[in-house]
Amino acid sequence: MQAMIFAAGLGTRLKPLTDTRPKALVSVAGRTLLEHTVSRLKKAGAGRIVVNVYHFASQITGFLEENNNFGLDIRVSDETAALLDTGGGIKKAIPLFLPSLPILIHNVDILSNVDLGAFYAGNMANEATLLVSGRVTTRYLLFDDDMRLVGWTNTATGEVRSPYGGDVVCRAHRYAFSGIHMLSPRLFPLFSEFPDKFGIIDFYLGVCDKVEIKGFFMDDLELMDVGKIETLGEAENFALTIDKTV
Repeated sequence: MQAMIFAAGLGTRLKPLTDTRPKALVSVAGRTLLEHTVSRLKKAGAGRIVVNVYHFASQITGFLEENNNFGLDIRVSDETAALLDTGGGIKKAIPLFLPSLPILIHNVDILSNVDLGAFYAGNMANEATLLVSGRVTTRYLLFDDDMRLVGWTNTATGEVRSPYGGDVVCRAHRYAFSGIHMLSPRLFPLFSEFPDKFGIIDFYLGVCDKVEIKGFFMDDLELMDVGKIETLGEAENFALTIDKTV
């Protein structure tokens, strides 16, 4: 397995902690968010991991060096010249990946009960697979009956984005994205059609009428986005709980 951890974000919702450190090095239940994610990926079978950095980048590289990369082949994609968003981050990191294996992509601030090894093994043949759930939100990905991505919607504003016609969108199923997904290197040539900075959901919506982007629904998904300072206490309890089960 190879993987990528998105760790370049500014972490503005975790201020004032992120005034002096990157979000990836915020501690939850005695371990940094980065260590939680690396440990989960290592347990799942990851050998090579790419970590992108921007905010307090040297602190992340120093942390990895101090821990001997946790015994893994960890490579850093340096975005200190310009923050590239999620799609642009993958595009910049393409030379750091093996061309023969899918990439499991994981936000550094996500804690979950997902069996990452099983998710990876079960979806290796797909061009891309997005882990989704029935979580209530205002932004949903849209899928047809075969769980192929056909669009996106914001229910608060009524905005819909899709390369398909209205009938397809009207019949679509709405699911919430988890921040965990898989991408085949076979899609790398399509990234050249996009600018240096763009979101990965923009990429998926831009190519879903050309290649099959699948959704993987997990009905018992337990997931927490450690994005706000007021949720850190809840995150501590959640991390300790899932550490016993995954």
